[in-house]
Amino acid sequence: MSASRRSGTTDELGPQEPERDGSDLLAALLDGMDAALCAFDADGVVTHWNREAERILGWSADEAVGRHGFAGWAVRTADAEEVESRLMSVMHAPGRQVNEFALLTKDGGRVLVRTQSAAVRGPDGKPAGVYCAFSEVHAQIDLERSIALSEALLEDASWGVVLVDADLRPAVVNAHAARALGVGRTTVLGRPLGELLAQGVEELESALTHVLAEGAPPAPAEMWVSVRTPEGEKRRCWRSGFLRLSSPLAEEPVPLGVGWLFQDVTESKQSEQEASQLRFRANQLHRAARAAAECEDPAEAAVVHLDFSLAGFADHALIDRVSGAAVPDGEGTVRLVRVAATPSGAPGPSLPADGRAGLPVRYAEGHPALQCVERIGPVRASAGASDPDQVREWAIARQWPADAVHALCAVLRSRGRTLGVVTFLRGASRTQFERTDAMYAEDVGVRIAALLDLAEERRERD
Repeated sequence: MSASRRSGTTDELGPQEPERDGSDLLAALLDGMDAALCAFDADGVVTHWNREAERILGWSADEAVGRHGFAGWAVRTADAEEVESRLMSVMHAPGRQVNEFALLTKDGGRVLVRTQSAAVRGPDGKPAGVYCAFSEVHAQIDLERSIALSEALLEDASWGVVLVDADLRPAVVNAHAARALGVGRTTVLGRPLGELLAQGVEELESALTHVLAEGAPPAPAEMWVSVRTPEGEKRRCWRSGFLRLSSPLAEEPVPLGVGWLFQDVTESKQSEQEASQLRFRANQLHRAARAAAECEDPAEAAVVHLDFSLAGFADHALIDRVSGAAVPDGEGTVRLVRVAATPSGAPGPSLPADGRAGLPVRYAEGHPALQCVERIGPVRASAGASDPDQVREWAIARQWPADAVHALCAVLRSRGRTLGVVTFLRGASRTQFERTDAMYAEDVGVRIAALLDLAEERRERD
């Protein structure tokens, strides 16, 4: 007995079938179907059981047909009443019903199945039984979960998702990634990454190429990029993860591209960098104070402070003191005399400018150092030109080293008087001075001013 319990004269769910060939044809059709099929008569007795049902649960047609429902063999006793009620309720309901049950296999295992059941009508139109098709749920659920996950990643995810093809061009972009790249979801498709990113594209493409060749890296990577937007370039830090995509239909892995997932961590990274920078600068000032304490001459201690403040902050530094007595606020014409400076063009500690101590520096009107004294506050300046010759002319015209590109002047104040200016200079390899840099320069200036004031008192006593 293969698919059902058969007789030569009747079928439990159908009209009189004196032809045995019809029953054999039905059995062959049921056995040849990919879905597991079973049927019940109006009393809930199993009348049909095909080979796919046997494969899934392990019970043969001879063992299944003739049993009343699933109780005691295909479902747990505690669940049998509910399962039978839900299966047989379709006899009195229109259309099909879909249910999920945990059935028992012949060897005692449990299989979660999804059933689709429908009523079977007799010749008089009254319910005569139920046909039920079922399949293992895990495969269907896996597919549905994969589809749901894909849709969620592409629509609702709070991080960027970009599917990059083997040519390193975006093939699918979710809404978050499109916003991060500053373009529309369809606009970005097929475009080279170099058209979207001004900086960092080489590092990103290198990572994508590596993933295509070697597979996903063991941990996320943080990448700094500059995104081209209508408002200009924006510097961002993206924590990125990569997945190599291969075709599941090929016998051998065929690369389809790379799944690139990223999250913008710019603010947190900037906060970390700022905190680390503050700790380093505070440590430098602490070290400077300890080193200065070993100096007998306060002017020498001021130069030591200048040297320590340069580390990781600037390339050059100058101390210009007001010529003559210190200037009260808003009084007199200011002339500045060079007191100390770092060597120009070579590394080394700052050197006192004793030989030129009495000669004012020839600063032109509007010079940042003079503006700093007038405003009693920090002044930032930058060459702003990419031509090296123009940058050189800009620096030399202001009496600074020729490689200076960015400048920050901080006033030296002590006991209500302006003593001079400390100037920090950066080369082309560094960024412009920011507001936080000005705060640090002012802190350094307070310490240097106090030492210069103390040196002046000693000279007056001597």
